[in-house]
Amino acid sequence: MGRPYVFITRKLPDDIVAPLCDKYDVNMWPHEHLVVPRDILLQEASRAEALITMLSDRIDEELLKQSPKLRVVANVAVGYDNIDVEAAKTYGVIVCNTPDVLTETTADLTFALLLATARRLIEAAEFVKGGKWKSWSPLLLAGTDVHHKTIGIVGMGKIGQAVAHRAKGFYMRVLYYNRSRNIEAEKTLDATYCSFDELLRRSDFVVCLTPLTNETYQLFNRAAFAKMKSSAIFINAGRGAIVDEEALYDALIHRRIAGAGLDVFAQEPIRSDHPLLQLPNVVALPHIGSATKETRYAMMHVCCRNVMAVLEGKEPYTPVR
Repeated sequence: MGRPYVFITRKLPDDIVAPLCDKYDVNMWPHEHLVVPRDILLQEASRAEALITMLSDRIDEELLKQSPKLRVVANVAVGYDNIDVEAAKTYGVIVCNTPDVLTETTADLTFALLLATARRLIEAAEFVKGGKWKSWSPLLLAGTDVHHKTIGIVGMGKIGQAVAHRAKGFYMRVLYYNRSRNIEAEKTLDATYCSFDELLRRSDFVVCLTPLTNETYQLFNRAAFAKMKSSAIFINAGRGAIVDEEALYDALIHRRIAGAGLDVFAQEPIRSDHPLLQLPNVVALPHIGSATKETRYAMMHVCCRNVMAVLEGKEPYTPVR
């Protein structure tokens, strides 16, 4: 009997995949920045016992149905909305993700995005680089304070709590909305649970960190933005499809809200001529929430460990339930 076949949908560092190569036949898409084409993904999955995937790879019933040997899909992400988890269960495929290892890193990026948007840091940096700084004036690139303001966190999971912890260092009042109350966060972070509508009305910064589900799809729509303060800033480090981007654009150009910091988009990569990218009060990042070398290596290690565990007949370390 041949060794199990593992397909990795993006080029990973050789030292990361070396333990897999010692035990299994491993094939890796040779490009770091190019998405594996759908036809190649289907072809490789049809003979694989394990896949290591990215958020850009759609693991749906079509793929699962024609992959009779497939036993595990390890997603290099904490989110897994690119995977049809219910279909995977039907076909006996274990789905794994990478929770915990990216919590603090993503919280760092989220709060950095909030600061950059509030204080117009990207705009200011480009102002200097573009040779536009000719003199000082009292309101030159004046932004808005972050300290002592109210932050509303939608999605008080581990990353939400880590963001709240950072907010307390800025003496911010913390509101949160979640599908269930987080009593621990209320005790340790002095966070206040409230309804979604109340959070929108009261918050100076609305931070979206909720997972993408049927219930949260386009949760931030025209009605939601209309309830926010005209001085409020919206931050999305969750998933792009949670936001109706046309509604967000309208809210920004009509000054119904003051600005937006976005690390995620409905379609990624976002096209360069997208209307949101033309606005000076939008800070846009290329989905780099967990993008530090330490964290990305840790995520890859977790995926490899999950694959080896399943192929050796053991329980995976971080299965999606």
